Amino acid sequence: MSKTQYYTASSIDGFIADPDNSLQWLFESDSGRPESTRYPEFYAQVGAMAMGSTTYEWLLEHEDMRVDPSRWQASFGDVPSWVFSSRDLPVLDGARVEFVRGDVAPVHAAMAAAAASRNIWLIGGGDLVGQFADAGLLDELIIGYAPVTLGAGAPLLPRRMLSSRLRLQSVEQEAQFAYVTYTVHP
Repeated sequence: MSKTQYYTASSIDGFIADPDNSLQWLFESDSGRPESTRYPEFYAQVGAMAMGSTTYEWLLEHEDMRVDPSRWQASFGDVPSWVFSSRDLPVLDGARVEFVRGDVAPVHAAMAAAAASRNIWLIGGGDLVGQFADAGLLDELIIGYAPVTLGAGAPLLPRRMLSSRLRLQSVEQEAQFAYVTYTVHP
């Protein structure tokens, strides 16, 4: 059975990007870390993805995908992606990306159908993930806490979720990162 998962990195004070939407803090935290199988193993189970416009634009700019659209394919393969945005965004040649807006529930149904028995990855955008959580469509949080504090920025999940909705599944250490997995109950 497929799961809808929010798999992300966070500062230990709960931010996924700094106030300038930069992830430089993550790359600095990640440098020198031994090669991990965590992400490849996670991504092998992904059958569909969703992200917000800020994440999509960040990928285009910082991964040079506008200059070389084949980098999307190299990063995400043929996995269908949905980008939630109220703006018109550039379309990459060869990328299986659908631009959507509005309620996450009907889009989630399309994503689940496309994913078949594989998982749905909510890539980025704490507010977008919060919308899935509000609709009872978020099954799991997988958070890699980096050894850094940012003080401000884009929050991990700008929603109130009490412990009655979250069940700790695992805590693992990988180098200086702490990976925490929670099951989310509606």
